[in-house]
Amino acid sequence: MQKHRIYVSAFAMAAQLMLPAAGRTILAQTTKPAYPAMAPLSQYMIASEQAEIALARSAAPSSISDNAQIMVLKRDGYQTIVHGKNGFLCLVERSWAQGTDQAEFWNPKMRAPHCFNAKAAKSFAPIYLMKTRLVLAGTPKSGITREVAAALTTGKLPPLEPGAMAYMMSRQQYLNDQDKDWHPHVMFYFSGDQTKNWAPNTPNPPFLAVNDPQERVTILMVLADHWSDGTKASTK
Repeated sequence: MQKHRIYVSAFAMAAQLMLPAAGRTILAQTTKPAYPAMAPLSQYMIASEQAEIALARSAAPSSISDNAQIMVLKRDGYQTIVHGKNGFLCLVERSWAQGTDQAEFWNPKMRAPHCFNAKAAKSFAPIYLMKTRLVLAGTPKSGITREVAAALTTGKLPPLEPGAMAYMMSRQQYLNDQDKDWHPHVMFYFSGDQTKNWAPNTPNPPFLAVNDPQERVTILMVLADHWSDGTKASTK
Protein backbone atom coordinates (compact mmCIF):
# COMPACT_ATOMS: atom_id res chain seq x y z
CA MET A 1 0.00 0.00 0.00
CA GLN A 2 1.48 3.30 -1.04
CA LYS A 3 0.74 6.48 0.89
CA HIS A 4 0.69 8.68 -2.22
CA ARG A 5 -2.34 6.71 -3.48
CA ILE A 6 -4.54 7.60 -0.54
CA TYR A 7 -6.70 10.67 -0.06
CA VAL A 8 -8.86 11.21 2.97
CA SER A 9 -11.40 13.99 3.20
CA ALA A 10 -11.68 15.93 6.44
CA PHE A 11 -15.06 14.25 7.21
CA ALA A 12 -14.45 12.11 6.24
CA MET A 13 -13.29 10.90 4.97
CA ALA A 14 -12.08 8.31 3.11
CA ALA A 15 -9.44 6.94 0.83
CA GLN A 16 -9.02 8.48 -2.63
CA LEU A 17 -6.60 7.59 -5.40
CA MET A 18 -4.14 10.46 -5.68
CA LEU A 19 -2.11 11.48 -8.72
CA PRO A 20 0.80 13.93 -8.96
CA ALA A 21 -0.34 17.42 -9.95
CA ALA A 22 0.89 17.00 -13.53
CA GLY A 23 -0.90 13.67 -13.82
CA ARG A 24 -4.16 15.20 -12.60
CA THR A 25 -3.86 17.92 -15.24
CA ILE A 26 -3.32 15.40 -18.03
CA LEU A 27 -6.17 13.22 -16.79
CA ALA A 28 -8.51 16.21 -16.66
CA GLN A 29 -7.66 17.04 -20.25
CA THR A 30 -8.23 13.52 -21.58
CA THR A 31 -11.02 12.06 -19.45
CA LYS A 32 -14.61 13.18 -19.21
CA PRO A 33 -15.53 13.74 -15.54
CA ALA A 34 -17.67 10.90 -14.23
CA TYR A 35 -19.53 13.20 -11.81
CA PRO A 36 -19.58 16.72 -13.29
CA ALA A 37 -22.60 17.90 -11.29
CA MET A 38 -24.82 16.96 -8.39
CA ALA A 39 -27.21 14.09 -9.10
CA PRO A 40 -30.86 14.27 -8.03
CA LEU A 41 -30.98 14.40 -4.23
CA SER A 42 -32.91 11.12 -4.11
CA GLN A 43 -29.78 9.29 -5.26
CA TYR A 44 -27.90 10.42 -2.15
CA MET A 45 -30.65 9.33 0.21
CA ILE A 46 -30.83 5.93 1.94
CA ALA A 47 -34.02 3.93 1.54
CA SER A 48 -35.17 4.10 5.14
CA GLU A 49 -34.32 5.89 8.35
CA GLN A 50 -33.69 2.62 10.15
CA ALA A 51 -31.30 1.47 7.42
CA GLU A 52 -29.30 4.69 7.75
CA ILE A 53 -29.20 4.37 11.54
CA ALA A 54 -27.85 0.82 11.22
CA LEU A 55 -25.26 1.89 8.66
CA ALA A 56 -24.14 4.82 10.84
CA ARG A 57 -23.72 2.52 13.83
CA SER A 58 -21.60 0.11 11.81
CA ALA A 59 -18.78 2.69 11.80
CA ALA A 60 -17.61 1.60 15.25
CA PRO A 61 -17.83 -1.45 17.50
CA SER A 62 -21.25 -1.82 19.10
CA SER A 63 -19.79 -1.07 22.54
CA ILE A 64 -19.40 2.49 21.25
CA SER A 65 -22.09 2.97 18.62
CA ASP A 66 -24.97 1.45 20.61
CA ASN A 67 -24.89 4.46 22.95
CA ALA A 68 -23.92 7.12 20.41
CA GLN A 69 -25.94 9.99 19.02
CA ILE A 70 -27.16 9.14 15.52
CA MET A 71 -27.81 11.72 12.80
CA VAL A 72 -29.60 10.92 9.53
CA LEU A 73 -29.64 12.90 6.30
CA LYS A 74 -33.00 14.47 5.47
CA ARG A 75 -33.90 16.72 2.56
CA ASP A 76 -33.23 19.82 4.65
CA GLY A 77 -30.07 18.57 6.39
CA TYR A 78 -28.97 16.12 9.06
CA GLN A 79 -31.29 15.50 11.99
CA THR A 80 -30.61 13.78 15.29
CA ILE A 81 -32.76 10.65 15.40
CA VAL A 82 -31.15 8.95 18.40
CA HIS A 83 -29.87 10.93 21.38
CA GLY A 84 -26.63 9.42 22.65
CA LYS A 85 -25.27 8.73 26.12
CA ASN A 86 -21.50 8.51 25.58
CA GLY A 87 -20.61 11.67 23.63
CA PHE A 88 -20.00 9.89 20.31
CA LEU A 89 -21.76 10.97 17.12
CA CYS A 90 -22.34 8.49 14.30
CA LEU A 91 -23.52 9.47 10.81
CA VAL A 92 -23.09 8.44 7.20
CA GLU A 93 -21.16 10.99 5.16
CA ARG A 94 -21.96 11.55 1.50
CA SER A 95 -19.59 12.49 -1.30
CA TRP A 96 -19.44 16.22 -0.51
CA ALA A 97 -17.40 15.37 2.56
CA GLN A 98 -14.47 15.39 0.14
CA GLY A 99 -12.62 18.49 -0.97
CA THR A 100 -14.41 20.43 -3.68
CA ASP A 101 -11.46 19.78 -6.02
CA GLN A 102 -11.96 16.01 -5.90
CA ALA A 103 -13.32 14.16 -8.95
CA GLU A 104 -15.92 12.25 -6.94
CA PHE A 105 -17.31 15.21 -5.00
CA TRP A 106 -20.75 14.47 -6.51
CA ASN A 107 -20.54 10.64 -6.53
CA PRO A 108 -23.99 9.55 -5.28
CA LYS A 109 -22.75 6.05 -4.44
CA MET A 110 -20.48 7.18 -1.62
CA ARG A 111 -21.51 6.05 1.86
CA ALA A 112 -18.91 6.68 4.58
CA PRO A 113 -20.08 5.78 8.10
CA HIS A 114 -18.22 7.71 10.80
CA CYS A 115 -18.35 7.64 14.59
CA PHE A 116 -16.78 10.82 15.99
CA ASN A 117 -15.72 11.08 19.61
CA ALA A 118 -17.07 13.98 21.67
CA LYS A 119 -14.19 16.31 20.78
CA ALA A 120 -14.54 15.66 17.04
CA ALA A 121 -18.33 15.86 17.23
CA LYS A 122 -18.03 19.38 18.68
CA SER A 123 -15.15 20.73 16.61
CA PHE A 124 -14.77 18.70 13.39
CA ALA A 125 -18.14 17.29 12.35
CA PRO A 126 -19.57 20.85 12.12
CA ILE A 127 -17.54 21.41 8.94
CA TYR A 128 -19.28 18.54 7.19
CA LEU A 129 -22.69 19.55 8.53
CA MET A 130 -22.11 23.07 7.22
CA LYS A 131 -21.08 21.73 3.80
CA THR A 132 -24.26 19.64 3.76
CA ARG A 133 -26.43 22.68 4.41
CA LEU A 134 -24.67 24.57 1.61
CA VAL A 135 -25.07 21.65 -0.81
CA LEU A 136 -28.77 21.31 -0.06
CA ALA A 137 -29.19 25.06 -0.58
CA GLY A 138 -27.77 24.72 -4.09
CA THR A 139 -24.45 26.46 -3.39
CA PRO A 140 -21.85 25.86 -6.14
CA LYS A 141 -18.54 24.23 -5.23
CA SER A 142 -16.70 27.56 -5.38
CA GLY A 143 -19.18 29.00 -2.90
CA ILE A 144 -18.82 26.02 -0.58
CA THR A 145 -15.05 26.42 -0.54
CA ARG A 146 -15.36 30.15 0.13
CA GLU A 147 -18.00 29.82 2.87
CA VAL A 148 -16.10 27.11 4.75
CA ALA A 149 -12.85 29.06 4.59
CA ALA A 150 -14.56 32.19 5.90
CA ALA A 151 -16.24 30.27 8.72
CA LEU A 152 -12.92 28.76 9.80
CA THR A 153 -11.20 32.13 9.68
CA THR A 154 -13.86 34.07 11.58
CA GLY A 155 -14.56 31.40 14.18
CA LYS A 156 -18.07 30.64 12.96
CA LEU A 157 -16.78 27.08 12.85
CA PRO A 158 -15.07 26.10 16.12
CA PRO A 159 -11.33 25.41 16.33
CA LEU A 160 -10.33 21.77 16.32
CA GLU A 161 -10.10 20.32 19.82
CA PRO A 162 -7.03 18.26 20.79
CA GLY A 163 -7.87 14.57 20.94
CA ALA A 164 -10.46 14.65 18.15
CA MET A 165 -10.81 11.28 16.41
CA ALA A 166 -13.26 9.07 14.54
CA TYR A 167 -13.88 5.41 13.75
CA MET A 168 -14.38 4.24 10.15
CA MET A 169 -14.69 0.49 10.54
CA SER A 170 -17.85 -0.37 8.61
CA ARG A 171 -17.80 -3.31 6.19
CA GLN A 172 -20.60 -1.54 4.30
CA GLN A 173 -18.65 1.63 3.59
CA TYR A 174 -18.25 2.79 -0.02
CA LEU A 175 -15.56 5.43 -0.06
CA ASN A 176 -15.02 5.90 -3.79
CA ASP A 177 -15.13 4.01 -7.07
CA GLN A 178 -11.45 3.06 -6.89
CA ASP A 179 -11.11 1.68 -3.37
CA LYS A 180 -14.75 1.00 -2.45
CA ASP A 181 -14.66 -0.34 1.14
CA TRP A 182 -10.83 -0.02 1.42
CA HIS A 183 -9.77 -0.90 5.02
CA PRO A 184 -11.21 -0.43 8.51
CA HIS A 185 -9.35 2.39 10.20
CA VAL A 186 -9.34 4.99 12.96
CA MET A 187 -8.60 8.64 12.25
CA PHE A 188 -6.96 11.22 14.50
CA TYR A 189 -7.24 14.93 13.61
CA PHE A 190 -4.61 17.64 14.08
CA SER A 191 -4.79 21.35 13.23
CA GLY A 192 -2.93 22.58 10.16
CA ASP A 193 -0.41 20.73 8.01
CA GLN A 194 1.53 18.42 10.30
CA THR A 195 2.41 15.66 7.84
CA LYS A 196 6.14 16.36 8.21
CA ASN A 197 5.87 15.64 11.93
CA TRP A 198 4.82 12.05 11.23
CA ALA A 199 7.87 10.92 9.19
CA PRO A 200 5.98 10.74 5.88
CA ASN A 201 9.01 9.38 4.02
CA THR A 202 9.48 6.40 6.32
CA PRO A 203 9.12 3.13 4.35
CA ASN A 204 5.97 1.16 5.17
CA PRO A 205 4.77 3.29 8.11
CA PRO A 206 1.99 1.82 10.31
CA PHE A 207 -0.22 4.82 9.53
CA LEU A 208 -1.04 7.34 6.81
CA ALA A 209 -0.79 11.08 7.40
CA VAL A 210 -2.67 13.31 4.95
CA ASN A 211 -3.16 17.07 4.96
CA ASP A 212 -6.56 18.51 4.00
CA PRO A 213 -5.92 22.20 3.27
CA GLN A 214 -9.57 23.13 2.68
CA GLU A 215 -10.53 22.06 6.18
CA ARG A 216 -7.15 22.92 7.69
CA VAL A 217 -6.43 19.58 9.30
CA THR A 218 -4.00 16.71 9.10
CA ILE A 219 -5.60 13.29 9.38
CA LEU A 220 -3.57 10.44 10.85
CA MET A 221 -5.11 7.11 9.80
CA VAL A 222 -4.30 3.92 11.67
CA LEU A 223 -5.44 0.74 9.95
CA ALA A 224 -7.30 -1.98 11.86
CA ASP A 225 -7.24 -5.70 11.12
CA HIS A 226 -10.94 -6.28 11.86
CA TRP A 227 -14.18 -4.60 10.86
CA SER A 228 -16.51 -3.25 13.52
CA ASP A 229 -18.56 -6.46 13.48
CA GLY A 230 -15.50 -8.49 14.43
CA THR A 231 -14.82 -10.08 11.03
CA LYS A 232 -11.24 -10.09 9.80
CA ALA A 233 -10.33 -7.52 7.17
CA SER A 234 -8.31 -8.20 4.04
CA THR A 235 -4.71 -7.04 4.08
CA LYS A 236 -4.62 -6.46 0.31
